[in-house]
Amino acid sequence: MIIGLTGGIGSGKSAVSLRFAVKHGIHVVDADLKSRVVVEPGRPALQAIVDRFGDAVVQSSGELDRAALRERVFRDPQERLWLEGLLHPLIREEIVTDLASATSPYALLVSPLLVESGQHRMTDRVLVVDVSEETQLMRTALRDNVPQQQIKAIMQAQASREERLKHAHDIVSNDQDLAALHKQVDALHQQYLKLARGEIQ
Repeated sequence: MIIGLTGGIGSGKSAVSLRFAVKHGIHVVDADLKSRVVVEPGRPALQAIVDRFGDAVVQSSGELDRAALRERVFRDPQERLWLEGLLHPLIREEIVTDLASATSPYALLVSPLLVESGQHRMTDRVLVVDVSEETQLMRTALRDNVPQQQIKAIMQAQASREERLKHAHDIVSNDQDLAALHKQVDALHQQYLKLARGEIQ
């Protein structure tokens, strides 16, 4: 059984997935990490990106300058669509391979673009980490030290809060402290174990 975990930028997906992994030993596949793997030096995708955007999106180490690329693609929706068209199929391949190696009772696919990319079709259930947009802005600005304008552009490129919640089978509300978040995750883990064993539908 595969649970898709999603939420907007700054919602707390990492805190939720960490609890599932560390406390409950659940196999976690992170689409963001896979998106880094497919653009590593020597990979064809990185060369395609350089051909498209030039050397300004590459660091002196030869690695992709993700901040520079993000600034370019969030300024121009057409460039963002081109980049997604290049990367999404490659990321999907990496995800499928990793999920196939899971040995825990169920696996977690963590993706900020679970709904937008169609990755939710690879899952049996969708779990949404939900917070207000004000909280997203505040947390992301503190964490990443980037202008609010850039955060808003990223939020606009992601599914709206309403759209994500429409796809949700389960919701974790992350507007309180970590203890409250962990309590919700622990309860969901018990529910997912029963689902995986076929004890409940």
